[in-house]
Amino acid sequence: MGLLDAIWHLLNFLLAPIGLGLIAASLCKLAWWGALRTVRWSRLALAAAGAAVLIQIIFLVWLGRDGRMSTYATQVVGVALALWWAAFGPRR
Repeated sequence: MGLLDAIWHLLNFLLAPIGLGLIAASLCKLAWWGALRTVRWSRLALAAAGAAVLIQIIFLVWLGRDGRMSTYATQVVGVALALWWAAFGPRR
């Protein structure tokens, strides 16, 4: 595998969790626009995408392969918890 192939594999590995985090942060900001007026979108997006990427890496190491449904289900729960913490947690 060449360098370009390795870069494409890494980008494809990270694109789904980062996309999930960005979309979830946008929808969260849109749904609770009044309550989240003081919370920056970048903070929500960083928390959500970071949680999704972390879960993706943990499940890759634990299960030995990517793309399992348990990984995606855990990402949804992890992103929801990260968004809740970033939006309504004690350090809001």
